[in-house]
Amino acid sequence: MIIPDSAKEKPSEGEVVACGEGARKDSGELIEMAVKPGDKILFGKWSGTEVTLDGEELLMMKESDIMGIIS
Repeated sequence: MIIPDSAKEKPSEGEVVACGEGARKDSGELIEMAVKPGDKILFGKWSGTEVTLDGEELLMMKESDIMGIIS
């Protein structure tokens, strides 16, 4: 993924701290997550929902809101 300097809206960067087990197909088959705790990710400005858990502000989002994993 290449994001040019001229991009009007630059994505935000964060670190995955927890993941669910994944999504399920209509058949019930599990689709595993592509991300895991510790991965650094890029996501859009309006992605996710802000939550506070044990005094820590976190951003919960669907995997489909993630633009890319930074290696």
